[in-house]
This record gives sequence, structure tokens and C-alpha cells, in this order.
Amino acid sequence: SNASDALDKLRYLSVTDPDLLKDGPELDIRIQTDKDNGIITITDSGIGMTRQELVDSLGTIASSGTAKFLKTLKESQEANVDSNLIGQFGVGFYSAFLVSDKVAVSTKSPKSEQQYVWEAEAESNSYTIREETDPEKLIPRGTRLTLYLKRDDKGFAHPERIQKLLKNYSQFVSFPIYTWQEKGFTKEVEVDEDPAEVKTEGDGEPKKEVKKKTKTVVEKYWDWELTNETQPIWLRTPKEVSTEEYNEFYKKTFNEYLDPLASSHFTTEGEVEFRSILYVPATKKEDITDRKTKNIRLYVKRVFISDDFDGELFPRYLSFVKGVVDSNDLPLNVSREILQESRIVRIMRKRLVRKAFDMILGISCSENRDDYEAFWENYGKFLKLGCMEDKENHKRIAPLLRFFSSQSNEELISLDEYVESMKPEQKAIYYIAGDSLSSAKNAPFLEKLNEMGYEVLLLIDPMDEVSLTNLNSYKDKSFVDISKEDLDLG
Repeated sequence: SNASDALDKLRYLSVTDPDLLKDGPELDIRIQTDKDNGIITITDSGIGMTRQELVDSLGTIASSGTAKFLKTLKESQEANVDSNLIGQFGVGFYSAFLVSDKVAVSTKSPKSEQQYVWEAEAESNSYTIREETDPEKLIPRGTRLTLYLKRDDKGFAHPERIQKLLKNYSQFVSFPIYTWQEKGFTKEVEVDEDPAEVKTEGDGEPKKEVKKKTKTVVEKYWDWELTNETQPIWLRTPKEVSTEEYNEFYKKTFNEYLDPLASSHFTTEGEVEFRSILYVPATKKEDITDRKTKNIRLYVKRVFISDDFDGELFPRYLSFVKGVVDSNDLPLNVSREILQESRIVRIMRKRLVRKAFDMILGISCSENRDDYEAFWENYGKFLKLGCMEDKENHKRIAPLLRFFSSQSNEELISLDEYVESMKPEQKAIYYIAGDSLSSAKNAPFLEKLNEMGYEVLLLIDPMDEVSLTNLNSYKDKSFVDISKEDLDLG
């Protein structure tokens, strides 16, 4: 993330000063590991630092060069330029000492003729700065960070481990990230023949031309490999993205094998800005009581932060919704406490919930009635739970509910369909609860209403009656239980 910032700064400053790129136009990050000695090297071709900037930035914990850069931008009244810098809190660099005995930062700024090396050890409260004199270690521009890992943390220096971490956390950093990987290609090589099998001229027979034997071997070599995708799908405009691309991203991100029932790609601007893609899965989520899911992946400025949530971004009854959320307003070091107390998160949650309801409503309005029947079979219980837990969204939940009725031939109907077919003089929405569809249909209380032509909702799930009781009414029509003694039919 710090390397990405250094490249962002260079790209921004080079707009007004193209000479900054004279030492090389390539803007990238390269990570090399030495697993035998437990060393990781992260090199960027970004802005680099002068000797004084090394002292100012790395001499004091929580001194953020990014924060100072943004302050300068605002002072020059050019803050409207899209400079999406990541590290605005200033303690990220020092986390290197959690896994390292020693850290070295070798850096070359375009503003300086010399390259300087900053070094410090984990147990020391001091650091050294010296000029780089080894010709083999000179870089044209940028910064090379070298971590000398602690004995227990040398596992981080395995190329596969680095690649996995990058795929998870830095997949969408906006500059290419290359890792040094072992590769191989197959080739045919000649095999020495067994001397006993080769006939000599002394045998008295003419020597036949023997076809040389070969075998296939794998030739190993090391090379740079691009590890990330620099343009996340959610940063593209929805018009540019095909349904196949949305579905492919969903299956790859959440390890699903079926296409989702629906998706929603949107950008929210205003006092809080974030981008998101939400999905309704086609596979059933069994446990309605499981609040903690890994269904929402939160990114801050394209860097993955967490997928471990307990109701902060979605209420429990919408925990089946999957998706990604990318915010520019949250800090990178966002914690569970910040998520629970942040006003930004509360606004995000409100908008995410609204978009989720719009997406589900879209499925219910589909010409293919089977789509919503599949959704209801999988997630109907979740929406009924929403009637109990989220009074604020009753108006959004109620049109999505489905029930059997005395006139529907074992098909589920919506409350809107019930209201549309009500008799002109009918004042309420009638229902009866039963253990099964047949017992509800044969209830003696139904006879009178059937004679009058009134439709009755048949509630055969224990949650049905509780959800209607919590809704209380729909479109100014109250819900009335026809089994109650005080039933008034007018």
C-alpha cells in the first residue's frame, strides 16, 4: 500500500513536472523473496525520498508523508484532482517490525543525486542513514524495502505465501504488482544409450542406423509474474460490464458454482462515497440464526480490509446477500469498534440495505415467476425474520412476502395480489393459521368467508403469523385472524 502511494505521488507530480519520469516511465511494484534466508524485498519505481524526507517520515512513528502531501494539495486548492492515496494514518510502515528483526529502506528521489539507506532493528530505539555505495544495489528511482524476517515468521518469505496474500489483500491496487516466481518449460533431451545394447562392427553384421532415444524433462527458471488485476470490476461503469463478467466475478470471489439470481452494481456519491456490487445467491443458506458470514468483502481504496462482519453492514435477515463494498471514506486501519460507531458505516448500511431490497424487488417483478419462487424457497424465512427485527423497513419487506390462500390453487400470492382481488366492501385482510395446507383449507372458520367470496391467507409456517402480527397492516388494511371469537364481517 505504501508503494502504491509512492507511485500515485509520482504520477500526480509528473503531470506538472514530466522530468520526474526521465529515469524510467514504468510505474510498478516488484516483490522478491529469499525463503532460505527469510528475506522479502518490495521495490517500487515511485517518488522515492531524500535524506531529509527519510528522517521526517521514518524517524518518528505515525508521521504520514501521504497526509502531508494531501494537506499540500488542499492548500494549493487542487484537491479536486483524483489522487486516491491509501496511507493516510501513518503507522503502517512500522508493522514491518512485527515480523522482522531488521528493516532496511533504500531510496532514491528524483530531487537527489544520491541514494540513501535507512536501517533499524526491532529491539533498537535508534536508526542509521547512510549513502548507498554498492553499484549493484543502485536503483534509478523509487524505494526498495527489505525485511529480514524473525525466525518464527520466515514462512512469509515463501513465494506461494506472498502470492496468496497479494491475491487476497492487494488484488486491486491500481499499479501492476510483479512477484519473482519459479517457472518451468518442458523440452526433449537425448538419453545416452546402454553400451551393451549397441552392436559393434566386429559382430560381422552391418551396423544399422539407430534412432537416438530422448526423454522429456522440465527446465526450471525464475522470472517476474504479474499477480494482480489493476482494474477491479466495480470501478468500471455498469454499461461496460456484461452479465457473464458479473457472474464470473461472483463465482470466483465467493467460490460458487451457480450463477446468482440477481446482481446490482452501483456507485453512491454525496456525503459518503462508495462503490458496490451485490448479489442474491442461487444456493440456499440454511442457518437463519448465523449472523456472522463472510458474504460481504469490504475494501478501502481497493485494498481488502475484512469479510468478518456481525451485522455492521447488513442486518441479520439480509445476511444471505453477497458482494463487495469499496469505500474511499473509511481509514485503512478500520477496526470492529470503528465499524460499530462510525457515522459513515451507518449511512453505508442504510444505502446497501435499500439497494438489496431494490434487487430482490427486481426478481419479484421478473416475467419468469419461477425466479422469485426459487428465491422465496431459499430466503423467505429471512424476510419474515425482517418483519420482526426491522420495523423501519416494513414497507420494503411487506410487498416481498408470499402466502398460500383459499383461492390460489396451492400457488403463493403476494399481499398486493390479495388487496387487488378484495371485494369492494371488504375492510380487512383475513388469515387463518394451520399445521398444514390441507388442515388450513378444511378449517370450519373458512366456510362463512368462502360463501361471501372473501379470500383468506393460509399461514402454515410458524413464522407467518408472527410476521403479519408485526406488520399490523398493509395499505391501510389491518390483518384479522378469522378464528378469533370477535370476528366482525359487517
